[in-house]
Amino acid sequence: RRLLRLAELCRRLETEEEKVLPFYPSSLGELEQQKVRRVLEETASEPLARVMKHYMGLERFWQRFNKAKLEEKGLEKARAALADRNQELRKLLQQYLAGATISQKVPKDPHPL
Repeated sequence: RRLLRLAELCRRLETEEEKVLPFYPSSLGELEQQKVRRVLEETASEPLARVMKHYMGLERFWQRFNKAKLEEKGLEKARAALADRNQELRKLLQQYLAGATISQKVPKDPHPL
């Protein structure tokens, strides 16, 4: 019940694009997709493969989960890059301000930048 309730809440929060195109395009070629379909239709011989068939309904969940994780990692990298850029700009500003105060004291010296 809880899982169904959470799925319903997630459905409400989906973007329009996700509602219209809920499935991600496959990067597999046509032959590879046919091979995957054949493998999925076969009876599993290993215990783990048999158990996995029971969880095929969670495929969309894992797709979205992985997409969210990838976006999170991308945002972390972007944040780190912005923090580095911010640090560089702060150093330049400090150099400029240091040069401005020195220039006021000794106007004959060239600007440090």
